[in-house]
Amino acid sequence: MENQNAENNFSDYQPKGNHDAEFSARLDMKELQQSLEQVKSEIGKVIVGQESMIEHLLAALLANGHVLIEGVPGVAKTITAKLIAKTIDVGFSRIQFTPDLMPSDILGTSVFNVKTSEFEFKKGPVFSNFILIDEINRSPAKTQAALFEVMEERQITMDGNRYQLEEPFLVVATQNPIEHEGTYRLPEAQLDRFLFKINVGYPNLQQELEIIKNQHENKLEDKTDAVQRVINGIQLKNYQNLVKDILVEPQLLEYIAKIIVNTRENQFLYLGASPRASLALLTASKAFAAIRGRDFVTPEDIKEASYAVLRHRVMVSPEREMEGLTADEIIKQILETIEIPR
Repeated sequence: MENQNAENNFSDYQPKGNHDAEFSARLDMKELQQSLEQVKSEIGKVIVGQESMIEHLLAALLANGHVLIEGVPGVAKTITAKLIAKTIDVGFSRIQFTPDLMPSDILGTSVFNVKTSEFEFKKGPVFSNFILIDEINRSPAKTQAALFEVMEERQITMDGNRYQLEEPFLVVATQNPIEHEGTYRLPEAQLDRFLFKINVGYPNLQQELEIIKNQHENKLEDKTDAVQRVINGIQLKNYQNLVKDILVEPQLLEYIAKIIVNTRENQFLYLGASPRASLALLTASKAFAAIRGRDFVTPEDIKEASYAVLRHRVMVSPEREMEGLTADEIIKQILETIEIPR
């Protein structure tokens, strides 16, 4: 379950120099918030609980970043991603990763056209807007490497030709942390391209009961039929541009830098976060601020985003890992060590 770190209350945080009513109206976040609430409401028709996973997925949408969802089978990873995709009126493509999947099965391939006597590029399933990759760790490294360019640059280079993907473009991948037979470890370079890694846990007793009741009472064969489209691709792109304009004070930029540098100097970590992590933490913090209806970032936004942004980008040293220390626990220690901007 996502770490709900609420040790410090930053609700009263205000950007320095903000003492008038004009600042609150600098960016109009009302439509964005209403749309996100509608999306949550539609997903809530099917999904019980998992509020943290849904909120992080929405933040990733606003930040235009890719997401890796990790959890045991049956905790609604895949269906939640499908439901969010259905609430947005954009292209959707699902790719089931298997050990025999080839890069051409994802990207596409050149096919000889007998009529024209020329090779034509047949686009693969990755040419869409919302890409759901199920069980991403079931394919070998050469297939994983096919995603490097498309995830980072949102383009594909094939036979000397460059094909730009249509925006918005989001990859949501799922994987099972328990099963190791027939799976492959994701390359670090690929992990670094995911904005978030979301850990999904089991529901509690009350949520479990509600899931059973909903299943018993729901007569729909396809649960996604109950979910309606809320926003289109143009609206989503506008929201993403709005999030980019959210204010981040200089002391908060320094706070982000200190968190990232601390991961590189931390004695418990074998591998620290890259500069890409700094940019990811900045973007994610803006997205969390937008979800809460603010046009400025607070330290709480940064702390909330830190776990999902960093847990897959840092590597615990072998000795500490043998002692049972996790990346989340080390991130928590780092956040407690660094002085919070006021």
